[in-house]
Amino acid sequence: MGGLTQQAAVQELATARKDILRIATAGSVDDGKSTLIGRLLFDSKAVFEDQYEAIERASRGDYVDLALLTDGLRAEREQGITIDVAYRYFSTPRRTFILADTPGHVQYTRNMVTGASTADLAIVLVDARKGMLEQSRRHAFLASLLRVPHLVVAVNKMDLVDWSEEIYEQIRDEFTAFATKLDVPDLTVIPISALAGDNVVTRSANMPWYEGTSLLHHLEHVHVASDRNLVDTRFPVQYVIRPQTDAHHDYRGYAGRVGGGVLRPGDEVQVLPSGLTSTIAAIDGPDGPLQEAFPPMSVTVRLTDDLDVSRGDLICRPHNAPQVTQDVDALVCWMSDQPLRPRQRLAVKHTTRSVRAVVKELQYRLDVNTLHRQTEAEGGLELGLNDLGRVRLRTTQPLFVDDYQRNRVTGRFILIDEATNATVGAGMLIPPR
Repeated sequence: MGGLTQQAAVQELATARKDILRIATAGSVDDGKSTLIGRLLFDSKAVFEDQYEAIERASRGDYVDLALLTDGLRAEREQGITIDVAYRYFSTPRRTFILADTPGHVQYTRNMVTGASTADLAIVLVDARKGMLEQSRRHAFLASLLRVPHLVVAVNKMDLVDWSEEIYEQIRDEFTAFATKLDVPDLTVIPISALAGDNVVTRSANMPWYEGTSLLHHLEHVHVASDRNLVDTRFPVQYVIRPQTDAHHDYRGYAGRVGGGVLRPGDEVQVLPSGLTSTIAAIDGPDGPLQEAFPPMSVTVRLTDDLDVSRGDLICRPHNAPQVTQDVDALVCWMSDQPLRPRQRLAVKHTTRSVRAVVKELQYRLDVNTLHRQTEAEGGLELGLNDLGRVRLRTTQPLFVDDYQRNRVTGRFILIDEATNATVGAGMLIPPR
């Protein structure tokens, strides 16, 4: 770790990031995701008076519809559903939050993947009247698949089931049993009423049988700093800085965001794909020189040697390098109306590196409800909109990859249709068979 222990790095990471928690909400339609986020924003004093007055005028019922704080698109308001991923930001004295309100409809599963791909914590809402539905299982599985380290199941609308402890326990036990099939390191189940605010920001007097904390208290105290990989140094180069001014005549820096590990001046590093080694001369941040850099800091690294480094290259440790390969195995979420088929040609964007690829093999399509793997289909196997499947790609140039389970930055990529420049798929790297 170059003189910085992992525990110290975790502590400094939490301080330097001002303790930001990225949250993705998910669940079935009308489970109350937007209302919950609106309640969090309102009760944490993150809503301006004019905003509140605007949604008060726009509300149709006998109460102020806090869901309108996140359902900003006109189409969403007309249908009463969330279509796109709506991002909102708020802070408490303890932590800063970035909320991604993701859609509930099955046809918008790809948007849920987008919102959860960078999340530290996922909230899956379950309507207490309906219990676990197909979408609840789908979103829990996707959160697990995307390696979201913390999962909160919010059993909403408890006011509509007379605050029943029995119903809560039934949903909790059912979800816990389902979670045993998934890779969920941290699962918490909280009964709430987003509309009334029970157990959202403060503990509810209507559910004295519940001995846990409120949702906001849990969000404020969940430990996420140690979830990031601080062992494997990964620094994808995004931009080469050459001011070529009189004040900085010989300045050559490599800018990017740290994807893993800890960088310090004096560390020996290796540059891929050239394989050449050098030493870090200095690390520059927005406010001047830094003694350490770690995820997810954006910094500029200067080396002691004048190497040929460009965008798409990766800086790592000589004895701890990622896999360099042109054959990629991945679990892909397909996001296009046109299906994905074998032999299809696409562009791949992995960290800061862009290459072309061909689909060598489509091994199976995954049913996220039953976890069944479909290996054959009449007319040939293909992935349709919102489908998940295992794919093998062959790229024109090497990629520097880690398994997604080990590093979410170097273990993910997007697929692009070169004809339209549209993002048509998102992939998570998995070990080859």
